[in-house]
Amino acid sequence: MIQVIVRAIDILEFVAQHGKEPIQLIKIAENAGLSQPTTANIVKTLVIKNYLEQVGRKEGYRLGVNAFHLTGNLSYNQNLILAAKDLMEDLTRQLNETCLMGVIRNNKRYVLHAVQSDQDLQVRIRTEAEIYQTASGRLLVAYLAEKELDKLIQAVGLPSAQIWPGVQTREALEKTLAKIRKEEFVQTSNPHHIAGFAIPIYKNKQVIASLSVFLPESRVTPANKANTTKAMQRTANKIKERLNKEAS
Repeated sequence: MIQVIVRAIDILEFVAQHGKEPIQLIKIAENAGLSQPTTANIVKTLVIKNYLEQVGRKEGYRLGVNAFHLTGNLSYNQNLILAAKDLMEDLTRQLNETCLMGVIRNNKRYVLHAVQSDQDLQVRIRTEAEIYQTASGRLLVAYLAEKELDKLIQAVGLPSAQIWPGVQTREALEKTLAKIRKEEFVQTSNPHHIAGFAIPIYKNKQVIASLSVFLPESRVTPANKANTTKAMQRTANKIKERLNKEAS
């Protein structure tokens, strides 16, 4: 047997036994019978691959989104996915464009759910993307609390001019993020001529995810943009209504 794989599986099983309760590194190490440095290296890899998720600096770790996707289990962010799934399918049928719901995980934009169009020319969705590269990532950054934004910048730095021109200083970034919050909308384009639209998904007045549509720039016209954003807003409002109803 390859011991490091066995140990990684043992760690995942131990964390899984505690459900949503975060487990501190020292307890994981004790259960695995390993030193804390060795355990930390294994746990760090599992976090990078999204099989574990760190909950703050001191709280500990719990299962990450890929641990649930591996088995098709929707219990990770279950309420959000179930509230959005059929509405996103309706949105894709209306627009015949790919849509996705994204969150921030490990300082990257992570796709919780996506619905592909049946267009001959369509956008390929990556589960993870660098946080500043996509419309959904930029929108999510705009709604981070100040301390969370500080942590993000400390971890990944400010955007490069190649990825996000014009926001290479903290002041410029904050000004742009304020504009995004005011408009509740982001549009991007990339060197591959892909356009992205993103709007926030709210629950109890807090942004918890982004709803995005990605399509080739060749299909973006003023009329199509207006139609797309209105359809996205209707969908996001319906998702919000469902989430707030569940919470009440």
